[in-house]
Amino acid sequence: MSKVLIIGAGGVGSVVAHKCAQVPEVFSDICLASRTVSKCEDIAAQIKRPIRTEQVDADNVPQLVALIRDFKPELVINVALPYQDLHIMDACLETGVDYLDTANYEPPDEAKFCYKWQWDYQQRFKEKGIMALLGSGFDPGVTNVFTAWARKKHFDEIHTLDIIDCNAGDHGQPFATNFNPEINIREVTQRGKFYENGQWRETDPLSVCKTFDFPEGIGPKKIYLLYHEELESIVTHMPEIKKGRFWMTFSDNYLNHLNVLQGIGMTSIEPINYQGQEIIPLQFLKAVLPDPGSLGPLTKGRTCIGCLIKGTKDGKDKSYYIYNICDHEECYREVKSQAVSYTTGVPAMIGAMMMLTGKWRGEGVFNMEQFDPEPFMEKLNIHGLPWVEYDGDLSGIDL
Repeated sequence: MSKVLIIGAGGVGSVVAHKCAQVPEVFSDICLASRTVSKCEDIAAQIKRPIRTEQVDADNVPQLVALIRDFKPELVINVALPYQDLHIMDACLETGVDYLDTANYEPPDEAKFCYKWQWDYQQRFKEKGIMALLGSGFDPGVTNVFTAWARKKHFDEIHTLDIIDCNAGDHGQPFATNFNPEINIREVTQRGKFYENGQWRETDPLSVCKTFDFPEGIGPKKIYLLYHEELESIVTHMPEIKKGRFWMTFSDNYLNHLNVLQGIGMTSIEPINYQGQEIIPLQFLKAVLPDPGSLGPLTKGRTCIGCLIKGTKDGKDKSYYIYNICDHEECYREVKSQAVSYTTGVPAMIGAMMMLTGKWRGEGVFNMEQFDPEPFMEKLNIHGLPWVEYDGDLSGIDL
């Protein structure tokens, strides 16, 4: 049994706290900490077993260090903002405690994300004898594990990887994002990027659109090519891959609103002066949009996230599709959150379980696909994210 410190009390932090509390044989003591302690207290009140709550500023390394030394966790689960990853990693280094997150570092002043900043911690974590597990959400996270599972069980070589993320839910709001608006809009409005034959190729934002027929009655949806961080780590650790892409669905309504907001400068991260005060337009927009946490009781429908993989097995071409479908209303009934938070929070808990039970261990900084996928895949089926494999004829699907 182990103590775990969860930093961040948004939608994902709430799911992580609920799911850790469901496994007392692994997570014996839980502390949930955030800049706004009342959010932690609201979540704690929903959970049947007692958990500790604390106030902490995740940008303040001395505060983080003091809390870690007081609570003495075996692992810190970071579900705060991506801007805060390095501060929390610094605190873990100073205290000698393992680290896990769900999204890679982003600098606040640049809409860019890559693993270099965190991979640069490799030697320091190794010398300290501690472990960092990066990107233990769904995408990144489960999609990395799906790819490793396919490589282990179904392919001799993977040549093409398409990660396809569909949120077919409806929250009934004119415009809202299903996770932190600032992070979501930065991700969507930056240039697209995909990997092909050893090179990264860029596209204009949302300029590449296809149609994909999603399974189990979800049906055909428009998917748009984006850049997503798991591509960087997967092609690094599986250099046989010739092409890697990431796709996501967006409704016409979402894109129309986003185009207007972008056109009038509301998605900018460049500071402006307003009545003598410096503000960042995107942060102001975040403040007026619905809190993603408020969408849980409103959202209906399902998500479908999976990997379409092509390669070879026993000298023959092979196509394979693996996916999870998650129901928004079922998630809300279980943990008071919609499926986008649920599909990120459950894998964070399972990644923590892998580390604390010794299934995945190492000294240094690691991505999900570097470990044996089997124990993680087993726990997905047990803890709310069952997966489905289809390895029939997919050769006619051309993305």
